[in-house]
Amino acid sequence: MSSKEDLEVIRAIGQAAANAYDGALDDKGEPIVVGLSRDVGNPTIDSRIVDGFKVKMVGKQLMISYQSDVFLKDVHDKGFENDLERKMGDIVSYLKKEFKKITKKTLNLKSLGDVDALVQQTSRVRVFVVATKTYEVGNLSSVDAVEGDTTVKNTHRNFQDFLAEGAWKA
Repeated sequence: MSSKEDLEVIRAIGQAAANAYDGALDDKGEPIVVGLSRDVGNPTIDSRIVDGFKVKMVGKQLMISYQSDVFLKDVHDKGFENDLERKMGDIVSYLKKEFKKITKKTLNLKSLGDVDALVQQTSRVRVFVVATKTYEVGNLSSVDAVEGDTTVKNTHRNFQDFLAEGAWKA
């Protein structure tokens, strides 16, 4: 596979994600169902649920982020993490289906771990959750993997090393 084909795969993933905007319609005029909470109910009479997802490529890895406003009591349920895993699975199945429509090829994604969720309190009743999950894209061949540790600790250590070498010693 050449780098041109890899670029086509990356662009198709981006287009598949872009096709999932809130209020999007398919070829028949029906609303697109991704599996998000906003897909349930009637948008005219029901209160809107704010949720969505985005994707980004990091080397050969696809990182999917899901954001949503949820009730605090839902976070304390035992099945909250399973719900996030299910949402990620719904998003992945939608991306695979859209990728197939766009390129007539299959998208190969391999999970690289569990969902990582960040929950932030917005009020005494509601919280904002950002869940991320990383997948390896099997369709990419000439893309180099990102080398090194990209964690916050490593970034902090590199910044401290930079400051130690800088003009502060002069």
